[in-house]
Amino acid sequence: MLLAVDLGLRAGFAWYNETGRLQSYRSTNFGSNARLKQGAYRMMQEHPELSWVVLEGDSNLAEAWMRHAKKQRAHSQCISAETWRTKLLTPSQRRSGGDAKSAADDLARRVIEWSGAPRPTSLRHDAAEAICIGLWSVLSLGWLDDFPDL
Repeated sequence: MLLAVDLGLRAGFAWYNETGRLQSYRSTNFGSNARLKQGAYRMMQEHPELSWVVLEGDSNLAEAWMRHAKKQRAHSQCISAETWRTKLLTPSQRRSGGDAKSAADDLARRVIEWSGAPRPTSLRHDAAEAICIGLWSVLSLGWLDDFPDL
């Protein structure tokens, strides 16, 4: 299993299985660094089958996730937004932060549909971006042979 995280005190999460399909996703507001560290630990303990954690965002917040991943013997990787956006979004979709967030929302909804994951009642931008980070990750790791027909 792979966990993709859009880092922040308000963070987005997406879990992908070994076939490269999205299993679940959510957004959480930790509110403080202390609660974020506790939340990272709990989330990883709930998924002992976790083999990868891919993080995007504030590198200071990534430390807790990477430490817990190491303890769980999972690989971890920090990437920038440009890393996944360049691969998944067109240049016109990346013109501004607002354009990129809108395109990520659209792509995330198509990934949800393609994967058969539960449809959202609302989809926060941090969860949508975590879904996109996860899609980039499973493609990069070779869990999917090619970009899915969304």
